[in-house]
Amino acid sequence: MPSPARSLSARLLVMTILFVMLGEVLIYVPSIARFRLTYLQERLAQADLATLALDAAPNGVISPDLAQALLVRAGVGSVSLRRPAASYLMLGEPPPALDASYDLKAPASWELVRDAFAVLGQTDARTIRVMGPARVYPETMVDITLAESEMRTAMLDFSWRILTLSIVISLITAALVYISLHWLMVRPMRRITAGLVAFREAPEDASREVTASGRGDEIGIVESEFAEMQQSLRAALRQKTRLAALGEAVGKIHHDLRNILSSAVLVSDRLSMSEHPEVRKQTPLLMQAIDRAVTLCQQTLDFARTREPEIKPSRFLLAPLVADVGASLPPAAQGQLAWHNRVGPDLMVTADRDQLFRVILNLGRNATDAMNGGEILIDAHQNNGRVAVDIADTGPGLPEAARARLFKPFAGSARGTGLGLAISQEIMRAHGGDISLVKSDQNGTLFRLELPVH
Repeated sequence: MPSPARSLSARLLVMTILFVMLGEVLIYVPSIARFRLTYLQERLAQADLATLALDAAPNGVISPDLAQALLVRAGVGSVSLRRPAASYLMLGEPPPALDASYDLKAPASWELVRDAFAVLGQTDARTIRVMGPARVYPETMVDITLAESEMRTAMLDFSWRILTLSIVISLITAALVYISLHWLMVRPMRRITAGLVAFREAPEDASREVTASGRGDEIGIVESEFAEMQQSLRAALRQKTRLAALGEAVGKIHHDLRNILSSAVLVSDRLSMSEHPEVRKQTPLLMQAIDRAVTLCQQTLDFARTREPEIKPSRFLLAPLVADVGASLPPAAQGQLAWHNRVGPDLMVTADRDQLFRVILNLGRNATDAMNGGEILIDAHQNNGRVAVDIADTGPGLPEAARARLFKPFAGSARGTGLGLAISQEIMRAHGGDISLVKSDQNGTLFRLELPVH
């Protein structure tokens, strides 16, 4: 398992905190702009209320002490009112110099954000002028001056509160998300990971198998598929272990069996020289049976070897190879066998000549055994950077059950054990090509070999 700092849980925790803080930042930007706007609007409203004392005073004049007290309570330095009737009221004297002016009558959103961050980044003690409509009488414009430092202090205090709240919310959210994700995802993923490690260490130990929890989500599907994969792989490993044992056994008896069959060949050769007509008639059948026994023994031994076919490619003409295969085929048990070589005389291929000879010979023998007399047609052409060799016969075709398991060893075949086709497929794929069944019906069977053009 990874260290806690590099675990999935730790990363989820850190990412949750970062995402929550990012969300709080996105909330903070319009919030601080709104806070500044509200602060200034409240100063305008307080200044508007302070001017009511002027309306109530005789001749609109109040004492300097009262005027100063009203300005302090409103939090402004001076107030001016402009009314539709052109009347003008004023408290205090505006400063001789102003650092900035802001009109709050119809501010744009981006301007509010820009001005808010400008205040936060300002360190000088500035005096600003703010204009905006009164709350009660919007037709009245209020014009005030005030020290920006007090507003900046209030904005910084608001920012710290937002920051503290953001940290608390992010920690609580991260803890809740961490607990839920750890329970729903991390724990089952760790269990699956531990199962993978245990399976790698001892793939045949059934006691380490991961059992599905029965969940209906993606984790449950992974558990179910992993459990099924373990069972399938264990079955495949058991089968391959048995095949390996079979290969060792066949290897041990192969030498003795060949000696026994060689003796049978000698006996059959003597029988072929017999003068008795019935003996001479049955001797070729005996020879064919012995040849098939030797071939089956050799194929079983070759397939039991786990190494890939050794390929020694060379460049050669294909037509002479096909002719050699035709000359090597045994005669049909009944009837005549016609071998038609239609490969172009100039067609060159790059492959292991012996291995390709073996593949074509195996297909030719299968066709010969199936037809008991008939025609085998071999043709070849080059297309899209590959050489295709077609081997067709005029036999009765393959049953449907045999086609589904055609290249599986020992799975059953209408033309033998299936080892020949399985080995042929391994040889062709070792060349970078393949073998496939193009068609098989009552008119015959067509196999296609494909080789890359080098």
